[in-house]
Amino acid sequence: MCILLLGLALLSLFFLLRRGGKDKPHEQIREINPGRGHMEIRISTTGEVEPQNRLEIKPPIEGRIEKILVKEGQKVKVGDILALMSSTKRATLLDAARLKDEKELEYWENVYKATPLIAPIEGDVIVRAVEPGQTVAASDAVIVLSDRLIVKANVDEVDIGQVKEGQKAVIGLDAYPEIKVAATVDHISYESTVVNNVTIYEADILPDNVPQVFRSGMSANVEIITERKEDVLLIPLNAVINEGGRDYVLLRQGNGKAVKKEIQLGLSDDQNAEVISGVSENDVVLVSSQEYILPDSKESGGSPFMPPRFRRKTDKK
Repeated sequence: MCILLLGLALLSLFFLLRRGGKDKPHEQIREINPGRGHMEIRISTTGEVEPQNRLEIKPPIEGRIEKILVKEGQKVKVGDILALMSSTKRATLLDAARLKDEKELEYWENVYKATPLIAPIEGDVIVRAVEPGQTVAASDAVIVLSDRLIVKANVDEVDIGQVKEGQKAVIGLDAYPEIKVAATVDHISYESTVVNNVTIYEADILPDNVPQVFRSGMSANVEIITERKEDVLLIPLNAVINEGGRDYVLLRQGNGKAVKKEIQLGLSDDQNAEVISGVSENDVVLVSSQEYILPDSKESGGSPFMPPRFRRKTDKK
């Protein structure tokens, strides 16, 4: 048994050594023409959906909630009655009258009116914290209103210098990844906070339109567009050769030969770069890519203990 295991181990080592050094990158050259398009520079960060202005409605007196006239998600206007409540004294009188008869109860309800809770702003009801019959104190938040929902984005101090009010942004929600909401940077805080030993500044990202699925407390992903240029000349980043602090590309001439041409670049992202000068749309730019060829069973002799190998190609676009 030990001899069999030793033999298998030596056989495996033999195949490994035989294959070693055969996974070689094979350089390929492809030709492209510079194209025109738009270039954006974005800062990606995270945030949370919050009310821009959160207003807690607290009763002016202690007592009992008689009626709640709104529900969560409902829109209200200034002056709308949100709830009716009785002071402790009124609640006691009504309870005593209720023990007598309906006529007595109706009399005291008309003589001693309920105290209304009125909406001071236009917005949405985001919290309904009580139900009819519940006793409340003057310090209890009965209803919470929000004028509109926004995203509070956390911007690193390294990036905050590039963020300005009025810049466009795109909001995505973790709960609804298929929804992308156009937005605008509305405000940048002047005071920093420290989160996980990183200094950040809060930026208010205002959605152009607030979707119905927005809920306070949702996690959000935010991309702030710090720069954008339309109709610029673009080439892939892997076509750019940097030597001595200067940028070059290889151009194919009419006779088939390649020449190195210095270019001036502008904005760039993780894929493309803006060309300010040096090439035109009619030029043929040579782009180097690599194809990794793995040995197949014919090249390596094949191992009966190994699955078949396939050719794999990686090509930067």
